[in-house]
Amino acid sequence: MKLKHLIYALLVIVIGGFITYRIVSNKSKNDDSKKFNDKDKPTTVTGMVVKTSTFDNNLSLSGSIEANEQVEIHSEVSGIVEGIFFNEGSYVNKGQVLFKVNDIELKAQLQQAATKQSLTSENERRAKLLLQKEAISQEEYDVARADHASAQAQSQLIRAQIAKTSVKAPFSGKIGLRSISPGTYITPTVLVAKLVNTAKLKITFSIPEKYASQVKNGSVIDFTVSGSEKVYNAKIYAIEPEVAVETRTLQIRAIADNVDGKLFPGTFADVKLPLSIIKDAIVVPTQAIIPVQSGKKVYIADNGKAKEVMVEATTRTDASILVLSGLKAGDTLITSGVMSLKNEAPIIVKVK
Repeated sequence: MKLKHLIYALLVIVIGGFITYRIVSNKSKNDDSKKFNDKDKPTTVTGMVVKTSTFDNNLSLSGSIEANEQVEIHSEVSGIVEGIFFNEGSYVNKGQVLFKVNDIELKAQLQQAATKQSLTSENERRAKLLLQKEAISQEEYDVARADHASAQAQSQLIRAQIAKTSVKAPFSGKIGLRSISPGTYITPTVLVAKLVNTAKLKITFSIPEKYASQVKNGSVIDFTVSGSEKVYNAKIYAIEPEVAVETRTLQIRAIADNVDGKLFPGTFADVKLPLSIIKDAIVVPTQAIIPVQSGKKVYIADNGKAKEVMVEATTRTDASILVLSGLKAGDTLITSGVMSLKNEAPIIVKVK
């Protein structure tokens, strides 16, 4: 009996010890969890005091570079090419003959037409004399005069055709690669070469409609191209009279000098368009802005707590963004740890 009682006592002691251990262990875990999730413990963040400054409002855009003038060279008449008078890739002047199409047949036709014109001229002269003597009717004289006029028109038409056999440059510029050789039978559909005026170049770009009222003819823009660090400038000379409905953008065109010849049509340009200068602007670091479904928000320090504020932000640079409303000078803006903050959360701000 004593052994039995001893066993029972040991069992009670073991079970009691285990229960006591679990109670103490759970209490310790709960205390640690409370400490970890203690809402009253403030979060240390960095911030800055908002100040106003002068902001040069530049809009960064993408544009395309186009030739000031560009044309495909074709022949207006069909025939054999008897001479080419330009070198591929060379500069040609306005009015310079580029190539010549054989005009032997046309010259023969012109001689025939000239003979006919001479004959009809003489017939008209005789008919006029006879009309004055009332030897013929007015109708007969009118027929002779019409024949002479028709012969003159025929001669002029052939001369125009002969003039078209000499193809001239419509403007000065650089001519590209040719696709014909002397002796080629050419038709108006054959592309001979492209002529491009690269002394001046057009830069075409589009801006969002909200900036349309801030752009004027004569404004100067800066732009750069891939592979070069040089900053070029161009002057706006044309603005589309309406906003494109599909994209809600306004197309603008500027012109730039290409003195060094290092700009090429067809390339892209990174454009900086200067807008109005804002004197009392509020500019904040981009990392302080939090995009949300209803717009953008920031956190400011308010009596030791984080306060959520909705802002209206616009022009962005690499490191900062212009805030139009929601912040004022003197506010302490939180700039780090903003993604983990909640409204009214306790904070300790280290101002930089």
